[in-house]
Amino acid sequence: MTLYKGVQAMNKAQYNGKLFDIHTLPREKYELVYEQSLRNKWTCPMCGGIVRFHLAIEHAPHFYHVSNACIKEERKQANIISIHPTETFQTKEKKQMTVCGIPLDTEQYEAVQHVEGPLLVLAGAGSGKTRTLTTRAATMIAHHRIQSKNMMIVTFTTKAAKELVNRLQSYNLADIPTVGTFHSLFYRMLQHADPFRWRHERLIRDWQKEKMMKEIGRDIGIDERDFPYDEAMQRISYWKNTLTPLHTITIENEWDERVVQLYKQYEAKKQQLELFDFDDMLYACYNMLRTDERRLRQYHERFHYFLIDEFQDINSVQYETMKLLASHTHHICAVGDDDQAIYAFRGSDSSFIQQFQQDFPNTKIVKLTENYRSPHPIVSLANRIIAKSRTRIPKQMNAQTDSVHMPTLFFPYDEEEEATMIACDIEERMKQGVHPSDIAILCRTNASARAVFERLSQLHIPVTTDGDSFYNRRIVRYLLSFFQLALDPNDEQAMTDVATVLFLKQTIMNDLKANAILQDCSLVEALAKLDGIPPFQKQKLRTIAPLFAKVKEMKPFDAIDFIEKEMGLGEFLKKRGNEGNAIEKGSDDVRDMKVVARKFKTIQAFLSHVKRVQAYANKTCDDGVQLMTIHRSKGLEFPIVYIIGAVDGLLPHDYALEAYRNGDVAPLEEERRLLYVAITRAKQRLFISVPSMRRLKKANASRLLSFLQTKAKSLV
Repeated sequence: MTLYKGVQAMNKAQYNGKLFDIHTLPREKYELVYEQSLRNKWTCPMCGGIVRFHLAIEHAPHFYHVSNACIKEERKQANIISIHPTETFQTKEKKQMTVCGIPLDTEQYEAVQHVEGPLLVLAGAGSGKTRTLTTRAATMIAHHRIQSKNMMIVTFTTKAAKELVNRLQSYNLADIPTVGTFHSLFYRMLQHADPFRWRHERLIRDWQKEKMMKEIGRDIGIDERDFPYDEAMQRISYWKNTLTPLHTITIENEWDERVVQLYKQYEAKKQQLELFDFDDMLYACYNMLRTDERRLRQYHERFHYFLIDEFQDINSVQYETMKLLASHTHHICAVGDDDQAIYAFRGSDSSFIQQFQQDFPNTKIVKLTENYRSPHPIVSLANRIIAKSRTRIPKQMNAQTDSVHMPTLFFPYDEEEEATMIACDIEERMKQGVHPSDIAILCRTNASARAVFERLSQLHIPVTTDGDSFYNRRIVRYLLSFFQLALDPNDEQAMTDVATVLFLKQTIMNDLKANAILQDCSLVEALAKLDGIPPFQKQKLRTIAPLFAKVKEMKPFDAIDFIEKEMGLGEFLKKRGNEGNAIEKGSDDVRDMKVVARKFKTIQAFLSHVKRVQAYANKTCDDGVQLMTIHRSKGLEFPIVYIIGAVDGLLPHDYALEAYRNGDVAPLEEERRLLYVAITRAKQRLFISVPSMRRLKKANASRLLSFLQTKAKSLV
């Protein structure tokens, strides 16, 4: 690739009149050199012209002239690994059959033609799952004279349901089957049974649910500022969707105890107010069909054929309900892929694919193994990744096209350099005409996207993300509040957050403000003069209050360490930092903060940076580079895909490795499926990043890639 016309590579440049050779620079300095070059601080030793530092994926690091290059030098290839297929691509003559005007391959045709009895369609990534499902439904109506009113098609999202309806309407059928999400269809059944009890006005939306939870929390002494209600709500949903009885829930720590307490009181309050939430729609429908034979018989008379989309994502209550509905005919078709089961945290369980064959004897299994999305090198890599799974149903995906472009592993120094390399690569591609929305950057967690988002925003590359800003995360916000108070001792919002960290009650702000006025001092100084609190707490505040002045003069990196050890943040993290959470711990957020803090010399500069990033995050952009978690990317496809953080601890995640050490292999297997899903989003190009450092510590290449026998290498 060419960056600019006439740009030539060079290995030496001057900074403040001193000559440097990139071959002798420590690797950890590359990111600093890049930042300085953006501010025009580096010059050519021969002509004195401004040069930039190129730090991308496919070419070795080098300087280049911004304009009027004075030397000629070829750019060298970077020290990357191209992953070649283990087998030669072979063009196969695929027999095509046309049904209802739609061309189908042999496997798709076999699935479409099977109408009576149970059918399990294992649809690999990019194999034409939706085409097969809708063509089967259309064929049943048009060719087999099955009435559309006797058919039910169930999926998980409103978007998927709309796509199914649009596809079915394109077949010009006289009428289309009942199509909907599990929630919408089950809710309609409940409304039909008892319109008054299940009227729409009684439905609690998620924001109302959170509000009710917080009200209950206040009544039982939970401070909403330091309790992750979103995670508590997710845990409660998990218990309900997996049909877990309350008395069987294992309480392992204080957080579990609080969530169970919330759960009990939340259910009691709903019952008292005769309200219901989205989870209740599922369980109540299941309970109704399980206990009311007359009602079940009515639905048996109405519906004879059932099709379930994305079957690998089904949970216990959904599966048991569908089993009841199809119990009279066994005309049930489940379409899914156990290799793409990645929602265990929601209660989804791919083992129902195996269970399906037991609950519905004589199940016919059809495997869709032709991949129409990705070229052979990408499909080959995906096959090698997922073949290591211990629990999957064996199948091998086959690509329809070949490519000269191999999946590429690249080796940045850390997450900051990773972000720079990706952003520079994207800049080059955009100059060649690639549209930003054709590019996806996939990450394991929202927090791990921080550095990439910041670099994209700095370079003014449009980016689309639905994740919240890293700096809005609870622990990060508290830490920033210490910084803000160091600069402005009267910042009320910052003091509210710091008071939480110091285990002061919410009502304390009124006392602080009163003290500040009466004694003509700042809010920080008023901390040391608080009355009506235990002696040990008073002494602690007297010690901490003067330390804010010290923080003001520190470098941000040192200040974070100081706040954690000397000003109470470390103690707060141990007690209220969500350390019991398997995925996102408060202490991890602090480590991520230290990574970015290294780049700044003053607290003010760091806070200015945070403000700029937050402002960019608030700009809406629908067609930018797609920055998202792997979970969010499922079902989508992009010409160019970057997967970041392929190291142990992130992909696979720490919690999966911990579970594996304790004898539970299931979470690690799900991490393998996550990587498989990420790889199979790519239509043309795939880049996987293996940083050698993460959170300021040495990182090991992901064990999910161990079969490649890779080691993180220097780019130079």
